[in-house]
Amino acid sequence: MIVCLCHRVSDRDIVRAVASGVCCFEVLQDDTRVASSCGCCHDCAREVFDEAMAGAPCACAAQPARAGQHAAQHAALATAA
Repeated sequence: MIVCLCHRVSDRDIVRAVASGVCCFEVLQDDTRVASSCGCCHDCAREVFDEAMAGAPCACAAQPARAGQHAAQHAALATAA
């Protein structure tokens, strides 16, 4: 199903992003642009993301290079807030 009409992001796109190592909703937004325009899909996108995260452990810990990138993204988000 299409979750974000503005950017044509589907539930499968979100699940695929989590499977590839996206562990943070804000990173998902950066990567896919889901829930970043009108915001109408935010709750649905968050629900799909949370369900995908519940079914898959965070791959960041298993991929040291990805973990560093993930930490940098969190630091950037923290300073932007």
